[in-house]
Amino acid sequence: MIRLRRLLKIIHVVYRYRLDSLIDKDKLPFFARLLLSPAVLYGRPSNNRGERLRKALESLGPIFVKFGQLLSTRPDLVPADICTELAQLQDNVPPFKSAKFRQIVEEALNSSVDELFLSFESEPLASASVAQVHAAVLKDGSDVVIKAVRPNIAKVIGKDIALMYTLARLLAKYSQDGRRLRPVEVIADYEQVIYDELNLQSEGANASLLRHNFEGSPLLYVPKIDWDYSNEKVLVMERIYGTPVTNIEELQSAGVNFKTLAERGVEIFFTQVFEHNFFHADMHPGNIFVNASNPEKPSYIAIDCAIMGSLSKDDQYYMARNLIAIFKRDYRQVAELHIRSGWVPESTPVNEFTSAIRSVCEPIFQRPLNEISLGHMLISLFTTARRFNMEVQPSLVLLQKTLLNIEGLGRQLYPQLDLWTTAQPFLDKWLKDRYSPKSLFKQFKRYAPDWMEQLPEIPPLIYQALQSMQSKQSNEKTAAVVPTAPETPAKSKLSFTRKGFPWIAGAAIGSGLCLAFPQTANSLAQLPETGIVLIAVGLVILLLR
Repeated sequence: MIRLRRLLKIIHVVYRYRLDSLIDKDKLPFFARLLLSPAVLYGRPSNNRGERLRKALESLGPIFVKFGQLLSTRPDLVPADICTELAQLQDNVPPFKSAKFRQIVEEALNSSVDELFLSFESEPLASASVAQVHAAVLKDGSDVVIKAVRPNIAKVIGKDIALMYTLARLLAKYSQDGRRLRPVEVIADYEQVIYDELNLQSEGANASLLRHNFEGSPLLYVPKIDWDYSNEKVLVMERIYGTPVTNIEELQSAGVNFKTLAERGVEIFFTQVFEHNFFHADMHPGNIFVNASNPEKPSYIAIDCAIMGSLSKDDQYYMARNLIAIFKRDYRQVAELHIRSGWVPESTPVNEFTSAIRSVCEPIFQRPLNEISLGHMLISLFTTARRFNMEVQPSLVLLQKTLLNIEGLGRQLYPQLDLWTTAQPFLDKWLKDRYSPKSLFKQFKRYAPDWMEQLPEIPPLIYQALQSMQSKQSNEKTAAVVPTAPETPAKSKLSFTRKGFPWIAGAAIGSGLCLAFPQTANSLAQLPETGIVLIAVGLVILLLR
């Protein structure tokens, strides 16, 4: 009954905001056209489609608002005008009672608020669709904020998600555009995101790792999590005092260097993505504050780490290579990298794909540098790649979203921001460092224990491979061919084994010495790249001779 009432409300909202005009009704079955027909009684739509959709989602409540926010980050699926409008959705809902908040905290921490905290503020600092935040002071005098999940929110989310799935399946079945947009997959992504936000312990772990990654950095500060008072339902963290990044007047009054502030935001993004491979994927202005104590070198403060992203090692590498190729306007390399990475099928025609990429990117380069959007270029690139059967992975979508947020924020702070000039040296250095002797040796030290564990298995495997090869060659010979020395194969195998064992043993001893004596390893790491290459070539020749 409750679900039916909710469905009827959704239908009424569709009528009221004339969302039926967003659908090609001619391709719908008769019953669907009949269900949507009363919408004409509400007159012709007066506002643009994006505004109508935004207002409709706002009227349906916080879960649909968050869904709209997710859609605003998917310009690969949703038209640009709708994305722009949905980005204005605010996740602000009326707070629930302070007494209920206290009850949730006390049940989660198995103690009274008065015993846990020196003081507790009844008025909330913030109230969103999933959680609410109050300020407090610990017994040791530390200022903290308490975040608690809304009561019964899981049930509300479950009911709305179920309705979303129903609508998504109908859209996918009866609408050609619906099938292209893959609505069921979109709802599945949203379901995962919003349920992850219900686990505050996960958010705390994310914040703790992000804080560790930027420990001692002048770029970004992340509040400390107090794990003695935190779990899945409640999160207690250090209270920060910074200026909201959107408060331009206050930042101007403080004499903040906006050029430095904007460039540091870009540096933070690329550091997270390529050095740490762990990035804050919800960097909208509401989650960012500025420490203006040193106006010439301002730093950022980040909160709300519920949504984080990371790339696979391959995606990380190919993304960096793609960006550099785009900077150089080497569109063929961009196409080849997409194929080599597996983002598009191997059968993709390179010349045709190159031409499609050029037609998207080249017009963008005709604009002034400070007007070129790397985020929008990536979106256009991935949209083009979808024509060649590219399946955009969730991690790459999060990357797009985060880059758009950072880029938009940077241009808001400093309109002349040249993202390309800031990003390209960083990427060049990252790729160079990735394959430096020091980095390669670091990787070697990381995997050496596994290699040492597997080392005893190598000789039997080599012996079996040789035996298999020789057996195959023997079967291909004619029966007339008789070996003059039957013992030769055995001698050959034995000879190879005897030749191979010294090199295997040498590799094992060398690995052990490097692990046992780090100073030796450090000396090796200082060898020039040419020397490393020559040594590697020499070893390969010796092993294969």
